[in-house]
Amino acid sequence: MRKVMFLALLAASVAAPTAAMAQRGEGGWRGRDEARQPRAERVQQRQENRVERQQNRQENRAERQQVRQERQQARQQQPAVQQRQDRPTRSGWMGNPNDARMEAHRERYERLDRQNARRNGSQEQYRALVEQQGSQRQARREERQDWRQDRRDNRQDWRNDRRDDRRDWRNDRRDDRRDWRNDRRGDRGNWNRGWRNDNRYDWQRYRSSNRFVFRIQPYYAPYRGYSYNRFSIGNILDRLFWGQNYWINDPWTYRLPPAPYGYQWVRYYNDVVLVDTYNGEIVDVIYDFFW
Repeated sequence: MRKVMFLALLAASVAAPTAAMAQRGEGGWRGRDEARQPRAERVQQRQENRVERQQNRQENRAERQQVRQERQQARQQQPAVQQRQDRPTRSGWMGNPNDARMEAHRERYERLDRQNARRNGSQEQYRALVEQQGSQRQARREERQDWRQDRRDNRQDWRNDRRDDRRDWRNDRRDDRRDWRNDRRGDRGNWNRGWRNDNRYDWQRYRSSNRFVFRIQPYYAPYRGYSYNRFSIGNILDRLFWGQNYWINDPWTYRLPPAPYGYQWVRYYNDVVLVDTYNGEIVDVIYDFFW
C-alpha cells in the first residue's frame, strides 16, 4: 500500500513540471512573440524612411546639378564684354606724394592702360601713351621735390622765427629785471627816516603810557648759543633772523610807520629793524625798543 502511494506521488511530481512547460510553450512564449511584433514593424518603418531620405537627397542633388549646368550654358551663350577704351587714367589723383600705396595704384592702372592700348590699338598709340605717362611721372617727381623744398624752407623760417622770439623774450626779461632792480634801489633810497618827527609815530610817548604793550615774550635766536650783536644801517642781516616768526605784522600797534613794498619790520632781540626782503640789508633801526 505504501509503495502504491509513493509511486502515485512520484508520478504527480513528474507530471506537474511537464504541464507547466506545456502551458508556457503554448501561452507564455506566444505572448512574447506577439510583444516583439510591433518592434519589428518600427525597424521596418525606419528602414523605409531611410531609403526615402536617400532618394530625396539624390533627387535634390540632381536638380542642383541641372540648374548649375543651365547657368553655365547661359553664361557661355552671353557675348564677352569688351573692355572700354575711353577709361580715364588715374594719373591725375591728388594726395600726399609720399603715399606709397597711391603710387602703386597709379603704376598699376598705367600698366593696365598700356596693355589695353597694345592689345586694341596701334603701335603709335601705344608709344604716345607711354610717353604721356612718362611725362606725367616726371611732373609728379618735380611737384614732389618742390613740395619737399617748400617744406624745408618753411621749417627753416619757423626755426629762425622761434630763435628770434626767444632772443627777444630773453632781452625783455633782462630789461624787466633791471628795471625792477632799479625801482627797488630807488625805493630804498627814497626811504625817509624823518618819520620820527611825525607826531603820529611818536612811539616813545606812547610807550611811556603803555608799557604793557612793549613787554612781549622773550626772544629766541635761530642759532643755539648765539649772542646779541649790535647792527647798524647798511649791515646785512642773516635770513633766519628776519623770517616770518620775527615779523611785526601790525606796526601801528607800536606806533611805527608802515613798511613799503619789499621791506619788513623785524624784531631783533629788543631792537626793531627795517629789512630789505630782497637781500637782507638793514634800512632803519631802533635800539632798545622793547623792555
